[in-house]
Amino acid sequence: MSTEPHEVDPKKYDASRRRFLRNAGLTAAAVPFMGAFTEVLTERGASAQAFKDSTVPMFASHPSYRFSFVNHVTTNTFFTATRYGLADACNLLGIPTAQWTGSQNSIVSEMVTAMDQAIAAKVNGIAVCLIDPVAFNTPTDNALNQGIPVLSYNADEPGNDRMCYIGQSNTSAGAAAAARIVKLVPKGSLVGMVIATPGSGNIQPRIDGALPVFKEAGLETKVVAGGALQAAELTAVQAWWEGHKNVKFLYSVDSGDSIAVATLIEKNNLAGKVLGSGWDVGIPVLQQVQKGSLAFSIDQQAYLQGFVPVIQMFLYQISAGLMQPCDTNTGLGFVTSANVGPYLAHATR
Repeated sequence: MSTEPHEVDPKKYDASRRRFLRNAGLTAAAVPFMGAFTEVLTERGASAQAFKDSTVPMFASHPSYRFSFVNHVTTNTFFTATRYGLADACNLLGIPTAQWTGSQNSIVSEMVTAMDQAIAAKVNGIAVCLIDPVAFNTPTDNALNQGIPVLSYNADEPGNDRMCYIGQSNTSAGAAAAARIVKLVPKGSLVGMVIATPGSGNIQPRIDGALPVFKEAGLETKVVAGGALQAAELTAVQAWWEGHKNVKFLYSVDSGDSIAVATLIEKNNLAGKVLGSGWDVGIPVLQQVQKGSLAFSIDQQAYLQGFVPVIQMFLYQISAGLMQPCDTNTGLGFVTSANVGPYLAHATR
């Protein structure tokens, strides 16, 4: 649902733009536009209204765009930061907070229904976790045919017609994690690969990327299915370990299972006997990294996975489709005992 460009007084726009960059402490030549937004948000911590004065608006007048985020595990704590990111971006832009909907248990049909409902409500943009290779194709095409931009975040399927993907490159991240793990255990060791929902498009690639690396290094691997709900993951990982006490490394590929692995190691006094790694930066995971129970965890910037889609959908709409959404790799950062301190010291959004 595109809108026509608004008439903007060039002098006021130029003044507003210069003031925006001054507040951010940046110049357009030195820092990408997204960097400016992020700097304003993190350093100033205020909404768009705080940057307005009586004569020059922060942005040209625009509609109150409504966006919808369709998620596969809506109550998972990993996405707390994502929800902060989308809320802060909406606040900065002066639009209603994006809807957060989908499924609690990775049920694809529930997510498709949520997309259909967003399309029927004529939202101005949809961000969706594409965890299935085909199920989202029809609603995505339906949305695009009605002028509603569709972006994928956190999980992607390139066969889908979505306009762009915002998130980590999961396959290459899995390979990078495995490359660190093979240096920590002897050849022939058993590695348990802990995954909430095997086959899911957002996390299965982290297994797929790691497997060839483990195989080449001569390590034995087994998949541990934790389940979509965090409480169940704790039970599942504990039960699997009790039947495989010869395991040398537990490689977890999602936030909930990372907490389960960290909890297992601490509860059973396994530090120094069984190593583990996490994915994402939940507090229990970071604490175990700090203690040395977990060799590392991976930061994929969950906050940006909420913040960036809102900005891109907003720019698409306010430019009447001239500013096309673009792929954004939110990165691969290894959190180790050497750099975990700042993560625990700065408990902010």
